[in-house]
Amino acid sequence: MEQTCKRYMYRWRLSYSHAPLSDICSFLSLVIFLLAAHLIAFHHASSFFAVDIMIKPDGVQRGLVGEIIKRFEQKGFKLVAMKLTAPGKEHMEKHYADLSSKGFFAGLITYMTSGPVVAMVWEGKGAVLEGRKMLGATMPSESAMGTIRGDFCIEVGRNICHGSDSVESAQKEIALWFPEGLTSWASCANPWVYE
Repeated sequence: MEQTCKRYMYRWRLSYSHAPLSDICSFLSLVIFLLAAHLIAFHHASSFFAVDIMIKPDGVQRGLVGEIIKRFEQKGFKLVAMKLTAPGKEHMEKHYADLSSKGFFAGLITYMTSGPVVAMVWEGKGAVLEGRKMLGATMPSESAMGTIRGDFCIEVGRNICHGSDSVESAQKEIALWFPEGLTSWASCANPWVYE
């Protein structure tokens, strides 16, 4: 953007140093248009977030990985990282550090290390908030039908998925699960998902 403006300003200086008022107005209109386009693009990009979604051991064991991926893809989110992994106790304790004072913490860690999990990062407009809506309430009995937990689980100790609850926690969780970074790619579906 800055380079484009400099290029036009340089051309204008060379060609229109004694330009009529209409040419100056045309040039200023172009600059305003380019600045507006840049601000719109910045606003659009800044409303895009990445969310960490983890399919827990019960979701993997029950063969629900494909169904969960399908729902996020059909919503219009873009997958930018995914791995099937069997994390150790230390890794899970870091992931659930905010729950370490809870009485159920030891059982949660034992359960979460009992089998493989699928860690994923989905990117899109409002991904954190929308991802939480798609998962449903933490308590499956409070989850609406149509949500992942509402459709596929009964008890809170087997609630299939974890989803970041804020942009800040998503950033921490993504750094923990994907220290190698995310895959950057352009989806041809974007114009059909976003205005």
